[in-house]
Amino acid sequence: MTTIYIDADSCTVKDEVYRVAKRYKLKVIVVANQYINIPLDINIQMQVVSDRFDAADDWIAEKIIKGDILVTSDILLAERAVKKQARVLGSKGNELDEENIGSALASRELMSHLRDLGAKNTGPKKMQKSDRSQFLGKLDQIIQSLKKDW
Repeated sequence: MTTIYIDADSCTVKDEVYRVAKRYKLKVIVVANQYINIPLDINIQMQVVSDRFDAADDWIAEKIIKGDILVTSDILLAERAVKKQARVLGSKGNELDEENIGSALASRELMSHLRDLGAKNTGPKKMQKSDRSQFLGKLDQIIQSLKKDW
């Protein structure tokens, strides 16, 4: 059965994940280096890791398996999950997979370089209502495709 992992440090769609997971009765593991309030639900678990750099990423990368879902904005963690054949979804509904992870990594590197050179406005755009809707639709689509293997 599929588990949904949330890289909670900067996740803006936790509530959306909780609602969808409840509908499908899926386990959710929220991973962060400090406690975050989560709903009282037997299928939602909070995993607090150390404050060591990338501790949450390392924990998720160790636990995630094929058929699980990761919700993250971290491209490097996404790459690790894709290599383990997990499904990876960004908070704006963009799925990362073997076909597009390379270009996402290249874009990340380019934006980092531009920031180092002093460029402004190279970060992600603000979350819009349409982004949440796209996220919900894509999460539902991913779960439906994984249900075939259950």
